[in-house]
Amino acid sequence: MSEVLTSLDEQVLTLTLNRVAKQNAITRDMYQLLADALKEANGDFGIRVVVITHEGEHFTAGNDIFDFLNNPPHEPGSPVWNFLQEIHNFTKPLLAAVSGNAIGIGTTMLLHCDITIASERTKFSMPFVNLGLVPEAGATLLFPRLVGYQKAAQILLTGEPFSAEQAFEMGLIAGIAENPKDEIKKIALKLASQPPNAILQTKALLKSDLHEKVKVVMQAEGELFLRALESDEAQEAFMKLAARKGK
Repeated sequence: MSEVLTSLDEQVLTLTLNRVAKQNAITRDMYQLLADALKEANGDFGIRVVVITHEGEHFTAGNDIFDFLNNPPHEPGSPVWNFLQEIHNFTKPLLAAVSGNAIGIGTTMLLHCDITIASERTKFSMPFVNLGLVPEAGATLLFPRLVGYQKAAQILLTGEPFSAEQAFEMGLIAGIAENPKDEIKKIALKLASQPPNAILQTKALLKSDLHEKVKVVMQAEGELFLRALESDEAQEAFMKLAARKGK
């Protein structure tokens, strides 16, 4: 069975992370599946809305640490980069329903989602500095714009987790629900029933102020991320984490 499930219902495409045994940790293959699905959906008039969600208790534990060590995303056009480009350039409503752990990319990708609903048990974190890395997905621009510099610095420089209630107060998510998937489906179906061109144009206007700026920042983050990944401190941090996960 695929580690990224796809289903289309009433012009709503749902992409479901399906690697439950590994808390939906994302591999290079999964990144490429997500990127391809988003690219295809962007050009398919029969798809009005895309929802990203998950099987199991946790949205995602972030990058699969062993896959990351064995296949680091050094080359341009890597699956990770392809996915980041697709979520940044996606023109249609992009929604998410999350629960449990939302680590690393599990939080930063939500900065590109138009509406996210989380369960009250969701725990968000961006522990990039803890691994000797820098944030990605335009987080160093989008997150401070969203929550203010002081709060963004506190979270990004410490890597400390935060709750669904805090995420809601900061504006990272639109709401908290007992069943985020049911709630986001209602929203997705409502958006899918709206005049499509008006939806596309409104989203484009909402994103227009920062779109090019985010593109530049994402490029800079990517270059620094790759340099940091090759550093001694990152390699040491990754090996320690891999050792803990391997126990």
